[in-house]
Amino acid sequence: MRKLLSLGIAFALILLCPKLVSAADAGNGAQIFSSTCAACHMGGGNVVNGDRTLQKADLEAYLSNYSSDHESAIAAQIRSGKNAMPSFSDALSTSEIDDVAAYVESMANQGWG
Repeated sequence: MRKLLSLGIAFALILLCPKLVSAADAGNGAQIFSSTCAACHMGGGNVVNGDRTLQKADLEAYLSNYSSDHESAIAAQIRSGKNAMPSFSDALSTSEIDDVAAYVESMANQGWG
């Protein structure tokens, strides 16, 4: 009976709190960012278009749906690309993109400092 109750609780958590179960790994995202993204976005900047950085204000101004779901909006930009930014959906897995998005959001909240 105890095992059944534990499984029921675990199942409920998965359904009700998917972010807790599949939380992105910002530490892994930092490593991926360093090897994949930093050439154009070192320190949260943008070498191609200096007006569209990874600073919080620019993310809010330029990313669709950023106000409702920060990490998902960042992940969508990484996955699909837009304007001068290419898509990384062929280069990174879904979990790697989520990890990079978590890292970018974390750093944007810290002002990339």
